[in-house]
Amino acid sequence: MTSTVSINDSQRLQISPLEVPSRLLLGPGPSNAHPAVLQAMNTSPVGHLDPAFLALMDEIQSLLRYVWQTENPLTIAVSGTGTAAMEATIANITEPGDVVLIGVAGYFGNRLVDMAGRYGADVRTITKPWGQVFNLEELRNALETHRPAILALVHAETSTGARQPLEGVGDLCREFGTLLLVDTVTSLGGVPIFLDNWGVDLAYSCSQKGLGCPPGASPFTMSPRAIEKLQQRRTKVANWYLDMNLLGKYWGSERVYHHTAPINLYYALREALRLVAEEGLANCWQRHQKNVEYLWDGLEDLGLSLHVEREFRLPTLTTVCIREGLDGKAIARQLLNEHNIEIGGGLGELAGKVWRVGLMGFNSRKESVDQLLEALRQVLAK
Repeated sequence: MTSTVSINDSQRLQISPLEVPSRLLLGPGPSNAHPAVLQAMNTSPVGHLDPAFLALMDEIQSLLRYVWQTENPLTIAVSGTGTAAMEATIANITEPGDVVLIGVAGYFGNRLVDMAGRYGADVRTITKPWGQVFNLEELRNALETHRPAILALVHAETSTGARQPLEGVGDLCREFGTLLLVDTVTSLGGVPIFLDNWGVDLAYSCSQKGLGCPPGASPFTMSPRAIEKLQQRRTKVANWYLDMNLLGKYWGSERVYHHTAPINLYYALREALRLVAEEGLANCWQRHQKNVEYLWDGLEDLGLSLHVEREFRLPTLTTVCIREGLDGKAIARQLLNEHNIEIGGGLGELAGKVWRVGLMGFNSRKESVDQLLEALRQVLAK
């Protein structure tokens, strides 16, 4: 059939095959993927209902339970980035009018506030200065005041580098009939997590940080208590794509088609989780802690101070205070352009005040720290 409409070539590019610079990604994420993970991702895809792929999905579920230390049956990888998994927790557990109490001590606490409000929650907040954490007494007082259906806390606040202690929080929540929702985006794989022991009811994460995998296949889990609330909803889950009533049938024994999964990203996630299991979870956590302490010592030797108290610092992400007189953005650009090293700047209240240095997954190695410290030494000396 001949068309009478001429083709517009204004956006037709004549470009060469893809070439991307080789960077050491030491920002807040993504981190560099393990070579074995990249190799797995380059495997030819099969169908999303192929028996071989369904078996791989089962492996992913089991390995996610291992790294999270949970037995939750509904433990899956959401087809999307960590933000999609974040929204999945809010979308499935929140009904209009539910009181949702959110601990805000950084940028991602505020993101939870925004999301919960969009799903009709009666959002209440408890706040701390960015870089600090909540103690049990503060949380108890807030639960007594607000009597929420859900308490949401960020375990690893990516904007501040602070680790929120969770021991005892689940017991508090059960005392008040509250579900506990936790953001583990920057902690999964690099920071000790015991979801079942801590009484966490919902958690989400991402693939591109502590797991050392490209972004796009994001861990999500619900406890039996959370599933009970989901099943007793008076209204449909407002987000069709993230509805666990539907996704559970794809990931569960029924294997009902829901969407075309990102096959190769699940290959990568499966391989990344396999590597964590091969190393052993305790060894993985210890490696992250050992290497970040080496980083902290090196940064202090360069005359730099750190934003978060040592007791509450994340082993996966460090906020480094920018000294008076230094141009933080200019130094970050120099590291990128002259040394092929990416670090992050501050967000929100910490914008212009800190650099964010990630040491996660495959990148949590002494060689990575040495490379960054030498580059910083050269840049700061100019």
